[in-house]
Amino acid sequence: MSNSLKKIQTSGKSIEEALALALEKLGVTENEVTYTVVEEASKGFLGIGSKEAVIDVELKACKEDLGAESFLASVFDAMGMEVKITSQKGEDGLNIELEGDDMGIVIGKRGDTLDSLQYLASLVENKGKSRDDYTRVTIDTEGYRQKREDSLKALSERLANKVAKSGKKYTLEPMNPYERRIIHANLQGNEDVTTFSVGEEPYRKVVIAPKNERRRPSYKKPAPKKEKSYFIDEDLPMTYAGGGQPQVNKASSFEEYLAEHQND
Repeated sequence: MSNSLKKIQTSGKSIEEALALALEKLGVTENEVTYTVVEEASKGFLGIGSKEAVIDVELKACKEDLGAESFLASVFDAMGMEVKITSQKGEDGLNIELEGDDMGIVIGKRGDTLDSLQYLASLVENKGKSRDDYTRVTIDTEGYRQKREDSLKALSERLANKVAKSGKKYTLEPMNPYERRIIHANLQGNEDVTTFSVGEEPYRKVVIAPKNERRRPSYKKPAPKKEKSYFIDEDLPMTYAGGGQPQVNKASSFEEYLAEHQND
């Protein structure tokens, strides 16, 4: 809806005629506006004192007209929830605080619902804006964001100590980019462990690994000793030690062989 007009007043011989004129000026269809009758049409007496119908016509709020707050209000209204929405715009972006009953529903499991609302509100807030005009949107309720950050920092430190002692890496559960950054930043200066992410969104995970992984020493199995074999004669085969072949010659020396075969 590119028309810059949001609300106009029109008149006509009837409400229908006034509405048609308003739709033409706004360049929209009837289902995209709401109107209020300011004055009904009057024919007067014998055509004297006749008045035209007057109406105020206003464009309905559409997605591209909504800001983050209006979007959230429409979502909670559709959910049948009464939620107080307070916003404050600062250098770090638009911070929105939600208050009301059953905020656990808004937060969701591990903040999944709150993150989804934040993502959608950010899309609405920044629709049609250039990258330079981008506004970072943060939604919080009941101090959940800070509690979650503190919890992730404590968890990462416990796991880092475990990894440093065991020498084995540890893979955490899938997290969103914001929570992964908390883990990476918190362990960035750790002397014993390092962190990196693996997998694809939305199942990307943080891995905490030792900086110097312990490696088990490798032992090579010694090669079996070869038994000595003797060539007694070019026409006699060589003896085979334990290979499943028949032992043709059992003599341990050439002299013993001559003693055994002196009567041949």
